[in-house]
Amino acid sequence: MTSTIRYSNIAIVFHWFMAVLVFAGFAMGLYMVDLRISPDKLKFYSWHKWIGVTIFILAAFRLWWRMLKAPPTEKVMPAWQRNTAKVTHWLLYLLFFAVPISGWLFSSAKGLPTVYLGLVQLPDLIQKNTEMAPLIKQSHLIVSYSLGFLAVLHVLAVFKHQLIDKDGLIARMIPGRTRTADYKVGK
Repeated sequence: MTSTIRYSNIAIVFHWFMAVLVFAGFAMGLYMVDLRISPDKLKFYSWHKWIGVTIFILAAFRLWWRMLKAPPTEKVMPAWQRNTAKVTHWLLYLLFFAVPISGWLFSSAKGLPTVYLGLVQLPDLIQKNTEMAPLIKQSHLIVSYSLGFLAVLHVLAVFKHQLIDKDGLIARMIPGRTRTADYKVGK
């Protein structure tokens, strides 16, 4: 059976753009921390911060959009899977804010300004505090790895639905599609 049940084009754009940014920010964070101090390392830190600020801004708009337009209802999955997906999605939203805020707090504690896109200096969230900086850094790592874990879990769930359940669930989030041709609609 076919259906037009799918996410809005705006939700799809938010999803894929943020997916790319989260992956890029995470990968860059892993890469840059072990670099020796150099102009390249400072450049990567700036880009990492820019990605974080962009994720924060997009998360705010994405949450606003989600409040305006609820996602399509899901009837194919068992209730426990629907509930797990709902909790996972809300945790992702929480982490979309927690990761950039913890990074911004860390920069503030280290006394390193955050200058978005090299143009707009953001205010420090706290005063320089070298004693708190390691704790805030640890918090940033924990929430970052939590976001990475949930993102991997999300991708694995997509593969499960596509390859095992073969319910075509991914069709609801594919850009440019006007209907979910292969999506099985439950009763």
